[in-house]
Amino acid sequence: PAFLNGQGDYVALFEPTASMIEKEGKGYVVASIGKDSGEVSYTAYFSKKSFLKKNAGLIQKFTNALYKGQLWVAKHTPEEIAKAIQASFPDTSEELLTVVAARYKNQDTWNTDPLLKKKSFELMQGIMKEAGELQTPVPYEKITETSFAAKALKTKK
Repeated sequence: PAFLNGQGDYVALFEPTASMIEKEGKGYVVASIGKDSGEVSYTAYFSKKSFLKKNAGLIQKFTNALYKGQLWVAKHTPEEIAKAIQASFPDTSEELLTVVAARYKNQDTWNTDPLLKKKSFELMQGIMKEAGELQTPVPYEKITETSFAAKALKTKK
């Protein structure tokens, strides 16, 4: 990577890479793009309408599982989260994953429910438009299906 070879003054990185570089003494985490930008719908799930209609039960179970995971993360410590995700990051120590989880919890990085908020959706489209990746924003109501998330919120506590 160019940054580690002295090219550039800063780099935007995902975790746990940012924390790894910091731990190795090769850089510092000085800001959080996510924290400074506001809630952005960075991760979303897409499906054709026909798939939703044919598989509504499956989609609801998937959404319920996502929400259950979000609730679990909200109620558990960074240490517990690190232990739970360790298998997904075999090259990263549990100690470093704990640092990452603590950072994310302190920044309110993780959503606490699966409902895609309109403001978050519009912010993401604004970022995409400014980057030249989106010519014309699409109305929230035209491409979002929030009934599964709304039902999950009513059935899971």
